Amino acid sequence: METSIIQLQQEIDLFVISNAQELEAFKLEFTVRKGRIAGLFAQLKNVDPADRPRIGQLLNTLKQSADGKVVEAEERLAEATPASQPTIDISMPGRRTYCGSEHPVQKVLGDMKRIFTAMGFGIATGPELELDEYNFDLLNFPPNHPARDMQDTFFVTRGQSEGDILLRTHTSPVQVRVMLDQEPPIRVICPGKVYRNEAISARSYCVFHQLEGLYIDKNVSFADLKATIYSFARQMFGSDVKLRFRPSFFPFTEPSAEVDVTCYLCGGKGCRVCKKSGWLEIMGCGMVHPNVMRNCGIDPEKWTGYAFGMGVDRTTLLRYKIDDIRLLFENDVRMLSQFSA
Repeated sequence: METSIIQLQQEIDLFVISNAQELEAFKLEFTVRKGRIAGLFAQLKNVDPADRPRIGQLLNTLKQSADGKVVEAEERLAEATPASQPTIDISMPGRRTYCGSEHPVQKVLGDMKRIFTAMGFGIATGPELELDEYNFDLLNFPPNHPARDMQDTFFVTRGQSEGDILLRTHTSPVQVRVMLDQEPPIRVICPGKVYRNEAISARSYCVFHQLEGLYIDKNVSFADLKATIYSFARQMFGSDVKLRFRPSFFPFTEPSAEVDVTCYLCGGKGCRVCKKSGWLEIMGCGMVHPNVMRNCGIDPEKWTGYAFGMGVDRTTLLRYKIDDIRLLFENDVRMLSQFSA
């Protein structure tokens, strides 16, 4: 038995393993359950009991030697085998890499924020789901005002004990919340989404972005308002921009005005975008109505202020000479790719 173990050890030592096939042959001959080493273990029961511990130790050493040779061969062959490379089909078209970018509306809104914050305006935001009290009542809208009608406003609930709940039609409720929470002087802009039940066309949409501004301090005049708007327009549209102020009416400002710029498509000659007028309205503005200030707990005899509001989407049309506001909401990659970073 001892002689057989010594001979088998010599065969194991002399067995050359240079590839996977030879490794498999070595395992089948020596280390598997029916291999030659297992056969010697099966004969251990026939060994004299006095010699059995010594022979068993020799068999264990033999088995460890064979197993060690298998492990060494597997590691050596794994290191020598190059990693498999993925097959590349050079006839296939290459994969295009797309670079994301900021939406043109967000680009313009970011520019607006930078311009007004440089003038000293802070930024305030508020909920898009608003109460009738903040959206209409505190802003001096009379109970029978047309804007309260379902034709203009998306109401969520009506006749509730806490008041009607609606999708805000402008960001002016944010101004109301600021006036209720802060003591003058106040200088903020209020950007955000607003919703109106309007017919969708090249110039209007049922949801759009708005930015409003509010400035309340002592001795604030309409001249201050005009200077602010001119400064904004020159920075936004260029130093040669042309503006006109038209008298208008808003329940929350008095006096009130609308601001127009020359149509960017026709140069003032008239087209479908400007409705043949040659001008495009970009904002409404005016001095804060005394009733609004009283509603918010501010003394109009001590403080005065102005407010303005503009559509970010319409300003985007002006900036990039886009002739249809619906393009801003269709998420068409052919249009958006023109504004890639």
